[in-house]
Amino acid sequence: MADAADDSRDIEKLYEYCEKIDEAQDKSQSREYYERIIAAANGSVKAKQLAAQMIPKFFKYFPDLSEQALDQHLFLCEDEELGVRVQAIRGLPLFCKDTPDNLAKIVDILGQLLVAGDNVERDAVHKALMTLLRQDIKTSLTALFKHIGSTEDRNAEDVSAWEAIREKVLCFIRDKVFPIKDELLKPKDEVERHITNLVKQNLNDVTAVEFKMFMDFLKSLSLFGANAPVERVQELVEIIEGQADLDAQFNVSDGDHIARYISCLRMALPFIANGASSSKFFNYSSKQIVPVFDKLSEEQKLEFLKIVAESSLYAKPQDSRLLLPSIVQLLKKYMVRRKIEDMNFTAIECLLYSFHQFSHKTPNATNSLCGYKIVTGQPSDRLGEDFSQLYKDFTERLTTMEELAKAMIKKSTQGMAEHNKAMAAAKTEEEKESIKKQKQNATAGLRSCNNILALTQPLHSKAPSFIGDQKIALSWKEATKTAATSGAAAAGQKRPASAPNGSGTNVAKKGRGGSLENQLINRAAFKTLSGAGRGRGRGAWRGRGRGRSYR
Repeated sequence: MADAADDSRDIEKLYEYCEKIDEAQDKSQSREYYERIIAAANGSVKAKQLAAQMIPKFFKYFPDLSEQALDQHLFLCEDEELGVRVQAIRGLPLFCKDTPDNLAKIVDILGQLLVAGDNVERDAVHKALMTLLRQDIKTSLTALFKHIGSTEDRNAEDVSAWEAIREKVLCFIRDKVFPIKDELLKPKDEVERHITNLVKQNLNDVTAVEFKMFMDFLKSLSLFGANAPVERVQELVEIIEGQADLDAQFNVSDGDHIARYISCLRMALPFIANGASSSKFFNYSSKQIVPVFDKLSEEQKLEFLKIVAESSLYAKPQDSRLLLPSIVQLLKKYMVRRKIEDMNFTAIECLLYSFHQFSHKTPNATNSLCGYKIVTGQPSDRLGEDFSQLYKDFTERLTTMEELAKAMIKKSTQGMAEHNKAMAAAKTEEEKESIKKQKQNATAGLRSCNNILALTQPLHSKAPSFIGDQKIALSWKEATKTAATSGAAAAGQKRPASAPNGSGTNVAKKGRGGSLENQLINRAAFKTLSGAGRGRGRGAWRGRGRGRSYR
């Protein structure tokens, strides 16, 4: 009973202090009452909850007590009692209402508090952040993005804590900010440019999934919309080029390097199709990857040839002239003069498709490479020279290739009937799955071989008409469309509750006691908020992914 009476007296005193400050004409003269309110934050649970309301309410009137008041309020944000923590978090935006200079500091603190494990507490953090984002979107976003940059300059204990915060900040931006960008990003042009710059500055240490998330967001901005000038579209390609690390020496022994190149070029293709230049990617292919092509694994070779084929449609004439000799040399490696059993038909499809696309843009370059007689009136036609042996060799390889493709089509067609019979006789799911995969492989082989025949047919002429449009659909692109159609129903299914989206992970409650590493809020960061010392990250794509590869 005595404790209850003391608690009641403490509450009465707090209301009295509040009334005294409210009634004062010159509130700065009520310093002693504000100091008592701050001190009450060390009292009972009810006193703490009431202090959590009063400290931010009168904060603006006592600038000389600002540090003491903020520090005490942060202790309340870490209190053992959920009710106290939630009340303190709700009061954080009030520190910025009349003193906007505090906004970046408070957003930084709220960013750290996103790791809160209780739903009510996390919801309070979300609402507080949204209040500050609406008050000053540019300052708030700048403070949030400080949690996304590289953590390489931190020690192991710090990195673990900051990685957890970083993940929660990314989830908050993805789930709460991006969906209502039209409401938040005002004035539109100014703030869209600001957030674009923030994204560009913080891409040094991102995973593939995070990079795609940011790129999807950027291309959704009106800044880069359907009516955006080519230079804006080119800006997006340059961001992707930076992630592909095209200024670095290609490391053939690093599987992530080629995977990053392929993924980034594929991501850039829609922008290249809209007029942006792909020259830097093609230059890198020609000078860095093609010379060490033989050292790539078979899977890497095929994936590289696929992306070259997909991008060849958008190559400029100078890019085509640069890559065409390499394509011809690779064609001669794959299109053997004698019939053999083991052929990579998809690789040959890629090379023939690329050959057509590049040759369409620089047709006379094929004269000295394949012995064709294309007349453009330019000295590079080299019509006075005899390249007949090259033509004979090239067309003989084409003929052999056609015979092999026809034989494969016949074999695959016959195999389809056998697969259907085997599927009808299969008893277990494993058997059915195995037969299904065999049938899919046979279907893909048929598409590749049919494309090869369509691509080789025009090339027997001494002055062929090269295919420079999308009349022929690459075999794996057709397969992708089919898979996308069959998976449409699954696309509407809900994400499992255990999905690692970073928004539901429980974190142990943080109390006020204990050592510094157990405190939820990094007070040093709160006081300085310099953000300095964050370097480029770890350089390689695996490093950017903090140990997670791009593949």
